[in-house]
Amino acid sequence: MKVASLHRYPVKSMLGEDLASLDLDTHGVIGDRVYALVDAEHGRVATAKQPRHWRALLRCRSAGSGPQVQVVLPDGRTLAAGSADGPLSELLGRKVTVSTRRADGAVVERPDPEQVLAQGLDADLEAPLLEIAQGTPGGRFVDHSPVHLITTATLDEVGVEALRYRPNVVVVTPPGTPAFVENDWLGRPLTIGAVTLVPTLPTPRCSVPTLEHGDLPRAPQALRRPAERNRVEVEGFGVLPCAGLYARVETPGPIHRGDPVEIG
Repeated sequence: MKVASLHRYPVKSMLGEDLASLDLDTHGVIGDRVYALVDAEHGRVATAKQPRHWRALLRCRSAGSGPQVQVVLPDGRTLAAGSADGPLSELLGRKVTVSTRRADGAVVERPDPEQVLAQGLDADLEAPLLEIAQGTPGGRFVDHSPVHLITTATLDEVGVEALRYRPNVVVVTPPGTPAFVENDWLGRPLTIGAVTLVPTLPTPRCSVPTLEHGDLPRAPQALRRPAERNRVEVEGFGVLPCAGLYARVETPGPIHRGDPVEIG
């Protein structure tokens, strides 16, 4: 196995950037999900998991690192992330602030994604609050653990583009590798170049992969196929449709496109 592609998302729920290499520290991918939009009314982190309010974020793109992170709006305007509050509030129809500080216990709204598929993106559904970054130290706005991986075996089975699942690392698997093989990697050290990761959870899937991503149309199969073929127990969350794998960083360092991937 080897690394097929590497991805970083400087602003949570926006499209990100494809890179030749990533640097990892014990908090995850440096520069990943360092910014997020916060709903000024409720103080909740904006995420397209709640498509009724936030799906337009997936029409925006973010790139860069540190204070140089830039946001490209759907109309083509490019803005510094730290000064994009006004234009993003206008786009979303809700007042937001762009933040680099993840509050303790920060939460997002997460309606049941299968109900979203059944009843529509604008349906007024119950939206339980989910605390983010429960498996991540530091202040990045990741969903759970520091790093997210998915294999080409799983992507080929589902039949969607990798970017819909928003992984950091896409792993090429040999011909004949079963889909959802990531389930079998839990608890086994994962070595990528000089970096060691420890898998923590299968990745539960939400509404995000089914939504429009930039110019890409909706893709309901990105949820339906995992729901049909890979409902698994996710510790602390129940039995959920999953695709991919979360991991924590045991040994930090750089990883590069083409690096070998080994399972302990």
